[in-house]
Amino acid sequence: MILKAIKLKKIYIIVIVISLLLITISVVSLKKFAKTVETEADAVEENDEKKYIKWVDYNVPLEVMEKTAKLDINSHNKDENVKLNWIELISCLATKYGGNFKSFKQSDLDSIVEKLKQGEKIENIVNNHKLYDYYIEAYTAILDEFIGEYEIEEYENNEKVFKKKYGIKAFLPIAKNYGFSHYDDFGNSRSYGYKRIHLGNDLMGQIGTPIVAVESGIVEACRLESIWWLEGRNKKL
Repeated sequence: MILKAIKLKKIYIIVIVISLLLITISVVSLKKFAKTVETEADAVEENDEKKYIKWVDYNVPLEVMEKTAKLDINSHNKDENVKLNWIELISCLATKYGGNFKSFKQSDLDSIVEKLKQGEKIENIVNNHKLYDYYIEAYTAILDEFIGEYEIEEYENNEKVFKKKYGIKAFLPIAKNYGFSHYDDFGNSRSYGYKRIHLGNDLMGQIGTPIVAVESGIVEACRLESIWWLEGRNKKL
């Protein structure tokens, strides 16, 4: 009986040792796997960070925007053979000037337009493709959807119809004849809730000012939130 007990104990010890070895191997393998996944995730994150532009100083003058927008809209409404794109034109000029539009000349814009109308691709017009790729990505993020096709409500024979148009789609959300104030606070620091950068431009209107919806949709929820900084200012007053 004693010998049997010793044999059984030996078997238990062997089983326990083997189990511990298997657990150790599993833990080491999992750690290596986790480290590999973490390394790959870091590499992907690092690559992703390189893929997008984090900040752009938009300094395109109003004159350039007006001229290129007019060329874009006219080429579509007149159904010209070559449809011009104002973002491409602005990006091409930015590539030529290195982003400094103080060097803008009407002749440079005319030259680009003429080459495009003759069938030349804009990629062949720019000298620095890498710089052009940067500006076209940056300016598309800013100006995309400002100009394009849209539908407008009109009446024909006392019936409401929607007609397709091409032109400027962006508009001021404050209703006409209502006053408001604002300043360029885009990029300013914010600390309400957590530290962040303000990626917008606040328009301050009076209570009751009608706001035009900038997108189609259905309001699913509405709540009245405390505007802490206004409350603080009103208490002082």
